[in-house]
Amino acid sequence: MTNNETIVALATPNGTGAIGIIRLSGPEAITLAASVFKGKNLTKQASHTIHFGSIVDGDIILDEVLVSLFIAPRSYTRENVVEISCHGSAYIIESIIKLLIKKGARSAKAGEFTLRAFLNGQFDLSQAEAVADLIASNSKASQQVALQQLRGGFSSQLQALRDQLVQFASLIELELDFAEEDVEFANRDQLKKLILQINRVIHSLISSFELGNAIKMGVNTVIAGRPNAGKSTLLNALLNEERAIVSHIPGTTRDTIEEVLNINGINFRLIDTAGIREATDAIEQIGVARTMEKISQSAVLVYLFDASQISAEELQNDLQSLQKPGITLLAVANKVDLLEKQDNILPDFRTPALPDFLPISAKEKLHIDDLKQQIYSAAIKDKLTGDETLVTNIRHLEALQKTEEALARVLDGMDTITSDFLSMDIKQALHYLGEITGAVTTDDLLENIFSKFCIGK
Repeated sequence: MTNNETIVALATPNGTGAIGIIRLSGPEAITLAASVFKGKNLTKQASHTIHFGSIVDGDIILDEVLVSLFIAPRSYTRENVVEISCHGSAYIIESIIKLLIKKGARSAKAGEFTLRAFLNGQFDLSQAEAVADLIASNSKASQQVALQQLRGGFSSQLQALRDQLVQFASLIELELDFAEEDVEFANRDQLKKLILQINRVIHSLISSFELGNAIKMGVNTVIAGRPNAGKSTLLNALLNEERAIVSHIPGTTRDTIEEVLNINGINFRLIDTAGIREATDAIEQIGVARTMEKISQSAVLVYLFDASQISAEELQNDLQSLQKPGITLLAVANKVDLLEKQDNILPDFRTPALPDFLPISAKEKLHIDDLKQQIYSAAIKDKLTGDETLVTNIRHLEALQKTEEALARVLDGMDTITSDFLSMDIKQALHYLGEITGAVTTDDLLENIFSKFCIGK
């Protein structure tokens, strides 16, 4: 990959707006901009300065603009970078970009500015991926996780592990040079201690993916229960808007309804489902099947039941049929307002299998805030402290898992295999760690990563 071309793209979203920013990067970025700019001579201006003038095509003025200069290496890409702030007319933006292409620039590919920043050593590959995560962040928590990775917290942790492994790999390579003399430069006990230490860190990073992915993508939270339990009313109460149709007729919800609710900076993907019962027609049967599918994919299951219409035995049977590994189940007793109006006492549904449940009234919005906190605790609990490193990328997870497997082979063979095989397994672990930060890359890997970026970034 070469960076000898100057690229251009719109850096702000497509469509009409107050301002559009057109970005140039490459060796001729400033020269190209100067050739269409009527104002100060841009080639003689200092870095990190802004200049007012006009973009002209011959004698035709296309727009009055502000031009920002970033001279290499003091720029995002470590190349010469120019940003032209023009009016947000789609016609004006298109005209300026066409003019710059006519002058010698090339349209940038998706993610090409960040790719150049990576290739020029501005940051490593995991930090480059954090740029895309930061752009896509839609909650405070996802923004904080992306920023932490962008600042190099994840990278520095992995680099420290890799550096220690490299030292031992070098010593084992040295042993191979003196194989006939049967000498041992790499202390096996120290190597074993190091690998166990590295494995603890890697295992912790792998374990963090469940939380990291939930923060990045949102926590799947299914509201399930029997027909007419008040699931759609609860969805509306949680969202504080009339999102779902509410009716006293059982089976009103035939398909799933999905909305996002932010609780304490975390996005929860709320899924209102069809009531669980023996279906009375083919459409309802499909709805119930989709309910069970969504339940199997959930991280948190809010099982809502009508406290005035269900027995403790029926509730236990329902919960036993829904409990699955990896799913946190919350039992919520709805319609407690009806019990109060009828002077009935709320039954005690607690058993050893169900030590607690939350009484609410979705219609009267009673204890809804308490339920939100229970949902948050079920997914996050005390896992998020604000300074821990979280893995949010499936590519990083797979590389860490392969690293763990390679290090396991080192431990298993440390006392039985020769130094050359030991060296191969350590090199495999180093390879997989290097894939995360970009110390080991291929063109296909880079193309796959940066093709998912937006154009202009």
